Amino acid sequence: MESLGMMEQFRDLGAILALALSAFGSAFGAGISGMSAIGAWKKNFIQNKPPSFLLVALTAAPLTQTIYGFILMQSMVGAIAIKGQYLWGVGAFAGTAIGLSAFWQGKCAACACDSMGETGKGFGNYIAVLGMTETVALLVMVFTIVVLKKLAGA
Repeated sequence: MESLGMMEQFRDLGAILALALSAFGSAFGAGISGMSAIGAWKKNFIQNKPPSFLLVALTAAPLTQTIYGFILMQSMVGAIAIKGQYLWGVGAFAGTAIGLSAFWQGKCAACACDSMGETGKGFGNYIAVLGMTETVALLVMVFTIVVLKKLAGA
């Protein structure tokens, strides 16, 4: 088995950063919104009101950013990695942007859980707000894949 140089050992670091940082944001976002959903359900139980299962959908919203990170990682591992390019910055910044989208989406979902638990109304409005924060992650993923395709052709 041949010995790899120090830099060669980290060739795929950018790709895994895209996934890992996205997943960190998803975990934080889902955790924050999950805590709020549990609090809203507790209030419902205390008031003998039926708890809304729709809070699960709000809580799960930040998880999609992990999928975007995975798609981005796969794009980076493709032709770019074979060429031997190091894309640490691309993976780090794109993963951070996607992860932050998930984190803030989780905070928005937490507010939505609190409001929905209290009033039982407004689900469509809350989903619209979560969709706006989701859009940031989608745009980062798409724009980064476009840049990667240009780099692969260069």
